[in-house]
Amino acid sequence: MTARSALRRYLLVSFLTWLPPGLMSAVLVLLMTERGLSLAQVGLALVVFSIVTISLELPTGGLADVIGRRTVLAISAAFTVAALTLMAVSTTFWMFLATGVLKGVARALSSGPAAAWYVDTLHALEGPDADLKPGLARGGALESVALLLGVLVGGFAPLAVPPAVMTPLALPPLLGAVAGLVLLVTVLFALPETLPEAAHPTRAGEHPRRVGQSLGRPLGRVVRDVPSTVAEGVRLAAGGPLLRRLMLAAAASGVALASVELLAPGRLAALAGTAELGSTGYAVVAALGFAGSAMGSAIAPRVAGSAGGSVRGAAAGVVLTALAIAALAATAGLDGPPGFAATGLAYVVMFAGLSVAGVLCSEMTHHAVTAAQRTTVTSTSSLSLQAGAALSNTTFGTLAGQAGLSATWSLAAGVVLASALLFVRMPALRPARPAR
Repeated sequence: MTARSALRRYLLVSFLTWLPPGLMSAVLVLLMTERGLSLAQVGLALVVFSIVTISLELPTGGLADVIGRRTVLAISAAFTVAALTLMAVSTTFWMFLATGVLKGVARALSSGPAAAWYVDTLHALEGPDADLKPGLARGGALESVALLLGVLVGGFAPLAVPPAVMTPLALPPLLGAVAGLVLLVTVLFALPETLPEAAHPTRAGEHPRRVGQSLGRPLGRVVRDVPSTVAEGVRLAAGGPLLRRLMLAAAASGVALASVELLAPGRLAALAGTAELGSTGYAVVAALGFAGSAMGSAIAPRVAGSAGGSVRGAAAGVVLTALAIAALAATAGLDGPPGFAATGLAYVVMFAGLSVAGVLCSEMTHHAVTAAQRTTVTSTSSLSLQAGAALSNTTFGTLAGQAGLSATWSLAAGVVLASALLFVRMPALRPARPAR
């Protein structure tokens, strides 16, 4: 396999991984409210998703580091199919909670393995000093393109379904389930398992384990390896000053995402007048945001070069994100087309900033760990993001009902802006090397 071939496979899987979430995102909140859930119940359903994701991030990351990236990605695709199929037919709060559980399992399993597969493959082909920024940036851009296309299709699809045939808002999740099946087949046939050396032997005197070799080992030994891999990953993330700061920055990104994913759909539905038109309006605004995200991922290497390094580039992305959320707060009282326009512009800027920071933080994280803990540590980052989102989902819905959208978005902007201080005097990056 060549570096170009590995990149193509990584980009394809990245696109297909995020297409199902994109398809259902435009109608996620509106489908629940249309079927009788209050905004507080919607927030709780989203919190369940976050809690499940948080609970499983490290075990599933460790699992990927033990049994291999491809197997875990395939299981994730299967859970995605089950979750979105159930979401389409859910009619009660408890059914939507079950959907959140299944989606949380899928999200935890998909967090990190594709990028870890690409980084391991590139390191095997070009050595540990291979430049990761271009490939990771293009992967992030393709993820955003998938979300953009998915949210547009998911947002407009309900308009093409007669209510007598089915609930119009249920069509996008069904389309997402079909996309999940395509992802499952692609992962099984397009990703040959990587075999990077682990950072430590399984027993004294043994040769280091290799990711993927666990597939031929007894299940008991595989399961026993997961906790030790998780513990090593947590030790790295908590013990290294650079990784600690990157985890806190990820939590702030979760606050930013939750503040718009929970509150923006209802605001746009109110501006549009109906749930179906609201889903279309949100699809357009979210698509603009994902276009900004794709742009941010694509320009992240240039931002780092212009700013004088990845640390300053990431800080610039965080500040831009905070300013965009502050703009949402300032324009929360606008009605009609000006309200849509202001929200769309803020989405473009916010997601561009998040992607710039995300790509550069990802690069720093991958350089700071070895292959044996790569997925576990990247899962720790995703865990931090989900923790920030879960905390926000438990408070922002109630706060918005009592204090209004402007106050809630102002709080989110303040939290994100404060997180930019994490990049001040950032500890120097010391690339990790496998133990020999």
